[in-house]
Amino acid sequence: MGQEKSDKDMILPAIQQNRPALSWEMKIKKKLIVPACLGKFRPTVGQCCHQCTPNSLCKKIGPNSFLGFHNLLSVKETHTRYRGWLVRRVCCALFVSGCKVYASPVSNRLERVCQSNSVKEALSAEQKAPEGSDSRGQLSHLSPFLPLINTSISSGLLRFLSWVLLKMFSSVFGSIQVNLNHLPALHRASQEGPVLVYVYSHQSVVDCALISLVLFCHSLRVPYTVFPLHVTSSFIRSILQKVGVLVPPALTKEDAETDRLHAPVLTSLVRELLQEGQALSFGVASESGRGGQWLASIRQVIKEGSVPDVSLVPVGISYDCVPKSNTQVGLSSVLRWLCSLLWRRPEGIVRIDLAQPFSLKEMCESGRCRVVEWLPLQDLLLPVILNNRPDCVFGRRRMSWLLPSPHYASELKEPADPERDLSTAVILHLLFSAASCSAVMSTGLVSSLLLYRHHKGVSASALCRDVAWLTEELLFRNKDMGFRGSLKEVVRSSLSLLAPHLTIAAVPSRKDPFIVPRPSLAATLHLSLHAQIVTHSFILEAVGACVVSAMLCEVVCSGVSSRVRSDSVDGEQVSDDMKCDVLLCESELTERALQLSHLLPPGFLPPCQSSQSFALDAVDSLVRCGILIIEEIPRDFPVCDFLKRDNALSWTNSDDMCHSDSDCDMEEMELRSYKISHPSQCPEMLFFLCRMLAGPLRALCWTTTALDLIHTPLPEAEFMAQIQSYLCDTENTKKQHYESCSQEAAHTAVRSLIDLGVISEQRQRGGVFLGVGPLFQLSENRKKLHRFISQYLYN
Repeated sequence: MGQEKSDKDMILPAIQQNRPALSWEMKIKKKLIVPACLGKFRPTVGQCCHQCTPNSLCKKIGPNSFLGFHNLLSVKETHTRYRGWLVRRVCCALFVSGCKVYASPVSNRLERVCQSNSVKEALSAEQKAPEGSDSRGQLSHLSPFLPLINTSISSGLLRFLSWVLLKMFSSVFGSIQVNLNHLPALHRASQEGPVLVYVYSHQSVVDCALISLVLFCHSLRVPYTVFPLHVTSSFIRSILQKVGVLVPPALTKEDAETDRLHAPVLTSLVRELLQEGQALSFGVASESGRGGQWLASIRQVIKEGSVPDVSLVPVGISYDCVPKSNTQVGLSSVLRWLCSLLWRRPEGIVRIDLAQPFSLKEMCESGRCRVVEWLPLQDLLLPVILNNRPDCVFGRRRMSWLLPSPHYASELKEPADPERDLSTAVILHLLFSAASCSAVMSTGLVSSLLLYRHHKGVSASALCRDVAWLTEELLFRNKDMGFRGSLKEVVRSSLSLLAPHLTIAAVPSRKDPFIVPRPSLAATLHLSLHAQIVTHSFILEAVGACVVSAMLCEVVCSGVSSRVRSDSVDGEQVSDDMKCDVLLCESELTERALQLSHLLPPGFLPPCQSSQSFALDAVDSLVRCGILIIEEIPRDFPVCDFLKRDNALSWTNSDDMCHSDSDCDMEEMELRSYKISHPSQCPEMLFFLCRMLAGPLRALCWTTTALDLIHTPLPEAEFMAQIQSYLCDTENTKKQHYESCSQEAAHTAVRSLIDLGVISEQRQRGGVFLGVGPLFQLSENRKKLHRFISQYLYN
């Protein structure tokens, strides 16, 4: 997609032709190209927030023309200073030797860390001795952190490992495409501006290696990278620590919270690295809050005045196939993985988008990032759930659990801390920005269609038509595509990559095969992982569709329709009920969308947008996509005829803040209604959008039901294991809805129930214990909660 250029490295390559051939032929000549109205420009992605960081947005990010892409794995003699037949055989080594490297010796970093006041206080408390005690005795307590503090960057070893990574990734991926649009801004910011901090959403163990390799190949400073997994081999750990990889001590979440030295040492290390001018890179995880402590340390260093400012760079990484990774990295596992590369065929494309850098100080100190409306989830939803109160409390859900202790304390027991809320807001900004600038891959398109629209199977020709339709819809929503080529090539490549999780049946009488997702846990989780980026793009429409579905169910169950919809009735069977003219009130649609928005996982809701504005946009999005039609109310005169209104020419005080110059007053806003559109594709589109949020909502319902069977309180790990086991047992019983029993869905559901007060969190000497809250000891209250959540669940 996009404008063709002479240099093939500067465009997205066509889908590779070395895929296993599928036994079907199609006569589809349509090209997946950017519509003509967009001209030679691709969708603009990666810009920083116009509301929270307008000064960073105003900085020129580079030329207006599209700069293209660079395939890291395509290294030619033109990328070196030399020419000739010998150069073409060793061009990769010559290219690596010509890249600029910023060496980083350790010098006296350990001494400076020990001189930090917070580390001194922690060491004194650990020794139970005055601060002036023997320094050698204090250093003995720092022994677990010494390898972390002594991490450095060796230029020779960094060049060698970069060459090794280029060779290894060429056996894993078909290509690694880097969007070049924001690289000029990064070069300028690295030379003139504050230190750069790269933040990405954690997906695989190779995320951090890809970012460091991209920066190295473009002669940018390689950052000190936080490694997300535990390294068991001392040999591998020593190599990683010489190329700037920070391997934190192997501590559990509870041990890190209780260790007095953990937070002070990390904060002091971050301070020293930033003062040295070193870049940083770490990943954040929405379900566990991983990476939040690094951002909290950076904010604390800026607040102290040790570092004036840093520039945050969200990084979007998109995979055709997400590499599998173990929870621990050992010498044997690395050797087995290297041996598997000998007979492995490269699969899929990786797309990397570096967003525009923005100032962390501007976001936090300008006052534009507002957190005054943040409230506990209990205050937002419990009055509606238990008391059936018609009106809602306007505010944003507080997610302080994204910051681990000691930066986090339960908002149910302690008053709100604006600084903690501000750090949480920055994390949400980074999660949303990383997802927004990520490109949609072809496997994501096909996975979302097979999961949410054609879960019972689809023919190849119909799938091709839907891929073309969905591509245009995503381009309309300013999402970039990570592929190009003919429609047949794109669908064929996607089905080849997803083949282990699909059943492709070829009928002898026809050349058009039938494709069905495999009804297994592994297949559904794999497809749902790829489909998340599409759900993120359609989150407004998905929330609005679930609200419309809930209100239609109430209409059907109230007896207006001739049939009653139950769990056994399929969506196609009730499509005839949607042909009746049912008016839906705008105020009720907005209130329910507001309630549902509080249950969304982190990273889906735009961080600087109010929940009420999001709910209004969700209703408007259904009008744009043709599901809802505004009902015209009969009037004696048109709404736009302002002169015929009563008191139309009455004067008001211009200083009155309650006065609005809008043509429509509040009474008319309350009278606005909508009705369902009648085109034949409307029910199918509505059900497609509803299924996008069915997974997390169903996990919430099943977790609420599981509380009746679990004897609490239990340690957090054991409680999570029993919840996960119940979700899997329920899925095995129903033989469907496998996406609702993933580990991520279980963690998100439990976290939402903790914020609601359904599950109580008790910190004891043995760790964190979870149990049923006092208010929900009554089964009646749990039934009310189950009813509230299940109303948005599409069956």
